[in-house]
Amino acid sequence: MFQTLLHATEISHGFDTTLFENVDLTLHERESAAIVGRSGSGKSTLLHIFSTFIEPNKGKVTLFGKELYTQSTSAIEMIRRYEIGIIFQFHYLFKGMSAMENIEVATILSGEEVDPRLLEKLEIADVMEQKIGELSGGQQQRVSIARVLSKKPRMIFADEPTGNLDTETATLVMDVLMDYIHTHDAALLLVTHDESLVERCDTVYRLEERRLKEQL
Repeated sequence: MFQTLLHATEISHGFDTTLFENVDLTLHERESAAIVGRSGSGKSTLLHIFSTFIEPNKGKVTLFGKELYTQSTSAIEMIRRYEIGIIFQFHYLFKGMSAMENIEVATILSGEEVDPRLLEKLEIADVMEQKIGELSGGQQQRVSIARVLSKKPRMIFADEPTGNLDTETATLVMDVLMDYIHTHDAALLLVTHDESLVERCDTVYRLEERRLKEQL
């Protein structure tokens, strides 16, 4: 029986207008799910609610068995540091540092070590000593993914993680992410427009007309 890592119930949120309401979602260990929908439907906002960054107007998010937004600020910071990994479309790397130094920032904070096998799988082992500014966009994105996975998160949240990658590299990245969640009893929740990624996920949800519905 796989442990429930994320359980969200009756989530509603909006800014000037309501983006979505009564959203329910559950993810277990070794599960992957994709959220699709039109631009502006609130997909990224929903991901940020699940990943500790936006408290919803209504509803409850339970992460690793504890209600998320009743915890202290310091407890939420510990969750961000040790338990979750967030992959963005834009990598947010430190340009004056080498690729390895960027990854080591995350491992020092989390108390983990860089796994050389992960670098090999992402095909970036040979660029570790190069400065970030010397790398291609695809290499930079893979370094950012290595930085996230190196801290051994239990939940991975990914917002258009392959949006700037060619098809071959996107497939490579998805292979690594899927292998990671199965070997580390983790889970993956991603927002994407890439149908090839969607097809790889166990469950697909569409956010439209303010509702999150599972695609069958």
